[in-house]
Amino acid sequence: MADYERILLTGGGGFVGSHLSAALAEAYPGATRAMLLRPGERSAPKSFACVTADLLDEHAIDRLVADLRPDLLVHLAGQASIGQAAKAAEHTWRVNFHGAFALGAALARHAPAAVTLFSSTAAAYGAAFREGMPDEETPLRPQDVYSRSKAAAESALADVLAPEGRLIVARPVNHSGPGQRSRHFVLSSFAAQIAAIEAGRAEPRIKVGDLSKARDFLDVRDVVDAYVRLIAAARDLPERVSVFNVASGEARTIGSLLDDLRALSRTPFDIEVDPERLRPSDIDITSVACDASRLRAATGWRPRYPLGDMLAALLEEWRAAEADGAA
Repeated sequence: MADYERILLTGGGGFVGSHLSAALAEAYPGATRAMLLRPGERSAPKSFACVTADLLDEHAIDRLVADLRPDLLVHLAGQASIGQAAKAAEHTWRVNFHGAFALGAALARHAPAAVTLFSSTAAAYGAAFREGMPDEETPLRPQDVYSRSKAAAESALADVLAPEGRLIVARPVNHSGPGQRSRHFVLSSFAAQIAAIEAGRAEPRIKVGDLSKARDFLDVRDVVDAYVRLIAAARDLPERVSVFNVASGEARTIGSLLDDLRALSRTPFDIEVDPERLRPSDIDITSVACDASRLRAATGWRPRYPLGDMLAALLEEWRAAEADGAA
């Protein structure tokens, strides 16, 4: 197991980051741990020191990396929503690509031997899903702003990081679960609407997109477990750049997942298709699932949380938000 003395985490204030920061603190209690926050973002957890800088300010990022000289960078920060990315293409490219480039260049200058784990996306396979389940050797054919910017960041990091460094590219499928408080993601949107209906704040009707599409979903806690295992194995991986799908390999229709949430709901509801929630037919994919055999072979990882547990935890999250008036 690799040991680390100085850890830099970006995106630690987000959905996945809130889980991963706790896992890293537990795995590496003796390390100096710093979390990069945007100006005005909430404070880091007590287990991490807070460092504030705009990811798009290359000089500030360079100074930060020069001061900390991390031997592990975990880069989660970026635009995470495909829908939101499409509405703000320029900003998405600046954050997802230029932010990664600035970090990679700073590491090459000041911490060339560092391990970098970059959270990319399985969406980068894009049109390749039409031809079956991709593994890591499948050529990327991204079809939207979000996945194109992530795929470009993968290539930039591979080129810019120093030869003595290690890059782990993780390509997770959709993930949800406790802590997801954004309505921009399909299951979280459903859970938020159900919680509002149960609280009497909304009519008993859920707005949906295309429920026939099938997607590979994981609990966020399983994704974080995969990241921690990859970080621990980094120094033993045979390649300077290693790519891993993080996936169950099984796709469920969005409609069937909504049925599971309906069974957990305390209030009956109807369903209404909202045209605004439908993706363009030329880029939408009927089924998305990935082969994660490489991850299992390298780390022994397997999903531990059933989707039913994930959905129950997600709905409880939104019920708590309703109760607190934070929904």
